[in-house]
Amino acid sequence: MALLTTFTAASYAASDFSSSAALADAQDAQATTPAAAPAAAPAPLSTFVLTGPLQWLPPAIFDAGPLGKLSVNAIMTGFAQFQDNSVSPDHESQATLSNGQVFIQKPDGKVQYYIQAGVYTMPTLGVPFVNAQNTVNNFFGPVPVAFLKVLAGKTTSFEIGSLPTLMGAESTFTYQNFNIERGIVWNQENAISRGVQVNQTLGKYLSASVSWNDGYYSNRYSWLSGSLTFTKGPHTLVYDGMGNLGQTAYQTTATPVQNNGYMHALIYTYTKGPWIVSPYFQYSKLPTNLSVGVPTATSSTGGAVNVSYAFKDGFSLPVRWEYLTSSGSATDGSINLLGFGAGSAGTTFTATPTYQKGGMYLRSDLAWVHAMNSTSGDVFGPTGTNQSQFRAALEFGFIFGNNLAK
Repeated sequence: MALLTTFTAASYAASDFSSSAALADAQDAQATTPAAAPAAAPAPLSTFVLTGPLQWLPPAIFDAGPLGKLSVNAIMTGFAQFQDNSVSPDHESQATLSNGQVFIQKPDGKVQYYIQAGVYTMPTLGVPFVNAQNTVNNFFGPVPVAFLKVLAGKTTSFEIGSLPTLMGAESTFTYQNFNIERGIVWNQENAISRGVQVNQTLGKYLSASVSWNDGYYSNRYSWLSGSLTFTKGPHTLVYDGMGNLGQTAYQTTATPVQNNGYMHALIYTYTKGPWIVSPYFQYSKLPTNLSVGVPTATSSTGGAVNVSYAFKDGFSLPVRWEYLTSSGSATDGSINLLGFGAGSAGTTFTATPTYQKGGMYLRSDLAWVHAMNSTSGDVFGPTGTNQSQFRAALEFGFIFGNNLAK
């Protein structure tokens, strides 16, 4: 999400809510499907998307008087992590509450809304872990996602508020993805933006979304984002693009210098039977701009392959491989996009054995990160000189909803 790419041993910070392909599909389905009859079982959240093997529970539905019928889910998860070559002030082992969130939506009628509130963490490979309190305080606050949605027709809808990004194949929160921890490619993207968005179905196989927003949560509204999705049978192909049409020197933990760049991604997903296979390619560029602190244009190029196989009795095994490289060198003024030094590259491999039974799940990340062409002091270990890091992470959680509907 590019929130940690300027990390060094002396700095401590942390950071998509949804796969743009899956989000577009869910939005289109919501826009074109009539509301269920009162006697029907409640459906899962229509604006909440899981890109990995975990299954969400149908929501609990209750009458909120003048607010209408609301659909509600919640999640509570704990997180433990063990690693070598830790970077101060991170630790070799730690445990914490990783999620305590509630999801409220009104998913029917012409005017709808979605609210996600609570505490969360965004653990990411290659950078120190940040606990829930510091993550909420430094990033998107206690209500990271909240928006109003208006159905303008059977195939068109408008959204306004704090929205999931349209960029990328991985999502922001741990329980939404193949793996517990986000990857180094995801770490180049934005995650949540404030703005307006239009969603449109274009025939039988195509859907599109376009958004005018504040990019990397900058509160400067000069970003244009878009996503085009083609879906046929088990195949989905997505193009995502975004860029800043202006410039801003404003930077925070949630708003890195990449807020002045642009990015493209191409994502393919095959879903059939027990298999989910999703390779993708991503390119970003930060043009030369002395007024915002970019003396030399710098780019990152890379991609990943996500694969998940579901066994019987609630077991599944997702794996992810990544490679990402950046242009320039430590001596030509290039920006340190990856966090391993200007002109560096990195590769990761993560396996996440997962078990889910109803609303309970347990899974573990076994992850390895290796930096290449790095700058001494910008990688792992007490002195920032170790090229690799191994992590074992554990997440145990409960998903709450209408448990009787399962």
